[in-house]
Amino acid sequence: MRILVSADMEGATGVTWTDDVVPGTEQWQRFRRLLTADVNSCVEGLIAGGATDVLVNEAHSSQRNLLLEELHPNARLLTGRHKPLSMMQGIDSEVDGVVFLGYHAGAGEEGVLSHTYMENSMTGVWLDGVRASEGRLNAALAAEYGVPVLLITGDDRACLDAADYAPDAARVVVKECVSRYAAICYPPARTAADIRKAAEETVQKAGRTAPDVRAHRIEVEFDAAHLAQAAAVIPTVEQTGVRRVQVDTPNMTEAMKAFKIIATVAGRAIQGIYG
Repeated sequence: MRILVSADMEGATGVTWTDDVVPGTEQWQRFRRLLTADVNSCVEGLIAGGATDVLVNEAHSSQRNLLLEELHPNARLLTGRHKPLSMMQGIDSEVDGVVFLGYHAGAGEEGVLSHTYMENSMTGVWLDGVRASEGRLNAALAAEYGVPVLLITGDDRACLDAADYAPDAARVVVKECVSRYAAICYPPARTAADIRKAAEETVQKAGRTAPDVRAHRIEVEFDAAHLAQAAAVIPTVEQTGVRRVQVDTPNMTEAMKAFKIIATVAGRAIQGIYG
């Protein structure tokens, strides 16, 4: 049984503010170990539950955050940027289930370090009319390949979000949101045990289903007009408001690729302190 783990960082144990997740900072070095520990607890549980292969895909920022030398020996690590399916690279490799580890709430929502792809500047993302976090977008992509979401870990807001887009998945709260940059954090010993237990129990739900392939619309709202203007230059992307664009695609794979392009182009249009 093959399981994919998509490992983000904002929802990892103890993470609460910018320096915790920005590569190169002293705090990032510290929280790389806590993220790796969360992943190892998950891998340990998945193996105990019957998984025979666990592929961990780095899904945060530079996608070079996990410490390979400390990784569980039964895992394989997919690391580095510019992967075609980004956070979900590997979902197309006949896996039987996927885990969203260290996930967070979406842009415009309450939650620790909440955002959707861009750390700021996006005030909202909608998938087929429903406000979407990275988790919701990634779950829709998993469904296109017939892969069930087995487990989500993150703060309480991320888990509440997941209850809507993946109601059958297990959820592990590792911290309680107080504000975007503050949380009541559970100690690593507790989160490790909780993640391991949930991962072991949820493996029984693994198993591919019929692919859900259909057309999708993604809408993005920015905090400034020029970002929408920049994104609207992309072929097939339509500007629908002063700060809003949308794109229609025949399937979720194309929707995710289009969304990545929108985020990249808009990111390049941000100028200094004025955004």
